[in-house]
Amino acid sequence: MTLLGIDIGGSGMKGALVDTNTGELLTERFRIPTPKSRKPEEMAEVFAQIVKHFDYNGPIGCGFPTIIKNGTCKAYGNLSKKWLGVNAEELFSDYTGMPVTVINDADAAGYASMNYGVGKGKQGLVLMITIGTGLGSGAFWNGELLPNFELGQIPYKNYSKFELFAAASIKEKENLSYKKWGKRFNKFLEHVDIIISPDLIIIGGGTSKDFDEFKEYIKIETPVIAAELQNYAGIIGAATAALKKKPV
Repeated sequence: MTLLGIDIGGSGMKGALVDTNTGELLTERFRIPTPKSRKPEEMAEVFAQIVKHFDYNGPIGCGFPTIIKNGTCKAYGNLSKKWLGVNAEELFSDYTGMPVTVINDADAAGYASMNYGVGKGKQGLVLMITIGTGLGSGAFWNGELLPNFELGQIPYKNYSKFELFAAASIKEKENLSYKKWGKRFNKFLEHVDIIISPDLIIIGGGTSKDFDEFKEYIKIETPVIAAELQNYAGIIGAATAALKKKPV
């Protein structure tokens, strides 16, 4: 089955057609910068432009960078505060005239890995940790999504949340070496390991491509591996969510 997956980020909104039998992209990614305002209506217009680009008609899956419950934004993350309380599924459906399934972006990346990547067939409690502007997380029990595990929101020392201490954006902002940043990220994983006790942790997001640069600084006992799909995971996982059509 061919479905459209759209991955929304703070800097860009990307989409592609996905073969949900294989998890392969059937088209090149099409990207439009996220509107500077990051407000609902402006972003919905870009969402509709992406759909129009593919001349697509059918169910759409969307990975969204904040907490999503039953299609509604329960936080605004790095977007406009106006997203708080907005039903993103209804908004995007209104702008496209098509059914839209919206899930958290880290949950979408996890869907991709658990269905088509290194997580396929893995049992027990598996965590997807995405490293980017923030620290996203998706949790799966025997392959089934447990939505909205926001582990990057765990407070740490003088930081209101861990992602302000160990996200990739902080590494860049503070010009940290992989050694210094890797130790910070390991501190985050230590907390996750104590609180959740997962069976496997999969590292996703753009920084996962540099896993070899910092894996030696990860000291927890739980196995930690890198995702394979990297920048395509959000799109693939979003399409998978539309296929499953499960409430999140």
